[in-house]
Amino acid sequence: MGNMLGMLGVGSGVLASLLAVGFSPEVLTQFAGLAALGGIAGLVIGKRITPTDLPQTVAALHSVVGLAAVLTSIGSVMAHIDDISTLHLVTGYLGVLIGGITFTGSIVAFLKLAGKMSSKPLVLPGKHLLNSGMLAANIGTMGAFVTLAPGSPMIAAMALSANTILSFAKGYTTTAAIGGADMPVVITVLNAYSGFALVAEGFMLDNPLLTTVGALIGVSGSILSYIMCVAMNRSLTNVLFGGIASTPTQTDYKMEGVVTQTNVEDTAEALVNAENVIIVVGYGMAVAKAQYAISEITGMLRSKGINVRFAIHPVAGRMPGQCNVLLAEASVPYDIVLEMDEINDDFGETDVTLVIGANDTVNPIALEPGSPIAGMPVLQAWKSKQVIVMKRGMASGYADVPNPMFYMPGTRMLFGDAKVTCDAIKAAVETRAA
Repeated sequence: MGNMLGMLGVGSGVLASLLAVGFSPEVLTQFAGLAALGGIAGLVIGKRITPTDLPQTVAALHSVVGLAAVLTSIGSVMAHIDDISTLHLVTGYLGVLIGGITFTGSIVAFLKLAGKMSSKPLVLPGKHLLNSGMLAANIGTMGAFVTLAPGSPMIAAMALSANTILSFAKGYTTTAAIGGADMPVVITVLNAYSGFALVAEGFMLDNPLLTTVGALIGVSGSILSYIMCVAMNRSLTNVLFGGIASTPTQTDYKMEGVVTQTNVEDTAEALVNAENVIIVVGYGMAVAKAQYAISEITGMLRSKGINVRFAIHPVAGRMPGQCNVLLAEASVPYDIVLEMDEINDDFGETDVTLVIGANDTVNPIALEPGSPIAGMPVLQAWKSKQVIVMKRGMASGYADVPNPMFYMPGTRMLFGDAKVTCDAIKAAVETRAA
């Protein structure tokens, strides 16, 4: 409903703007044709995208917003360079800068989220010096642009070209330097960037609607980024300048203990005999589309008087709220879906914790100083009396860090596809509940 109202509002604003300006029929025809083309492309993409593809899709759409800001800003400045105001110059330059960072940063985020690029952080020699140098170059170029560009198309083109190259490079270096475990934060930051790029365009084009919409997107993205950074024990400045999980001092870990496997029957038996159950879900649940079976298992256990709750990490999945949306889609009651801070202290009193498709968010290595995910708050599932982890295999999570919880005495590993396994558990629980 929110998206529909948003589209209605923006569409009405665009239509009102077109009518107020009074474009010629030829221009309106061109606009209608391009709008129809974009609408068809969006419809085709939307039909093909599954809930598990949403994170990388959002990143890809952010890149389009960034590229549009770059092209619009360059076109507007060059078209009016002979008689241009200082405000137009400044906002045009900022539109290219923010849009360029958004464009390449979003492409890197898309590649990482889609598994087409390593999720490991890119560690560049002298990274901070490099970023500082590019920032200084941007400031110097902007000064020359504002001072010398009016009336000189050649200088304007050179300054904007340098700005474009620097912003593209900055977007790549900052986003590539961010580790996989923190990509949900990157999504919100890029969302804010795209909004502020629209704000710059709005001022440049003297378009209050564009400025207002951009401000809403930018501020809401910034607030969400701040909330997630607080939940992740990260600094927002650290995110903006590409330093999350990028300088680990220890990467090799020797796992102690042995892996103990379990089966569907024993898992169902443990669940129906428990008094308190916590279910921790992650991206694996989304990939397998196991939320419906999980919802049915939850309903059967609750009908037997078992206290079942869900624990959601702030960055569970690949984008903020992804797991919450999937559980709501499967009709899991909102009141039993709890955030990390609300439920983390309850694991010690829990009989069975069922971990489905989560890895990094339940990794005790995060508590060790110097680890690649050091400082990241995690769900302390290992404190439960029994932990059952459902995974396809023993591969590391998105942050590529091994998980010692899998080797602990109280942990049982249930290997297989999450949906197939959850369907089997549902049948086994149903048999015992009958």
